[in-house]
Amino acid sequence: MKVILNEYVEKLGNVGDIINVKPGYARNYLLPKGLALEINKHNLEIMKIKKQKEEKRLELERLNAEEQKKKIESFTITIHKKAGENDVLFGSVTTSEIEEKLKELGANIEKKKIHLDEPIKRLGNYTCKIKLLPDLEAELKIEVLKEETSEE
Repeated sequence: MKVILNEYVEKLGNVGDIINVKPGYARNYLLPKGLALEINKHNLEIMKIKKQKEEKRLELERLNAEEQKKKIESFTITIHKKAGENDVLFGSVTTSEIEEKLKELGANIEKKKIHLDEPIKRLGNYTCKIKLLPDLEAELKIEVLKEETSEE
């Protein structure tokens, strides 16, 4: 069944794209939620106008994301954690901690956009990817240092 997407749907397409899906998926999910419209002359005309507006919005969003990428890639965040022997951390560095440090620096990034290749469980320097758009990622440098404790 062919339908026109009314909104961006991950792994399917963008606004105004004509896609072919199984009839049950269209009837039971896409159409009731307003994510897609049936193909007819009226809906095609509406989508043409909506797609033009969406392209302008996406262009602005891309420009903002590229500025944010430059800003993020200029940062190096430092996280202090308790560590035992052999520089192994007690626990690990979480995406929540990275999100907090970024907010302190003035970059509001949701933690679900922060992707670590593997959990950070040792002291050292790391990089993590931040997904700003489906096809645009920024790399953030992270430095994990041993938390100084007062031993008197």
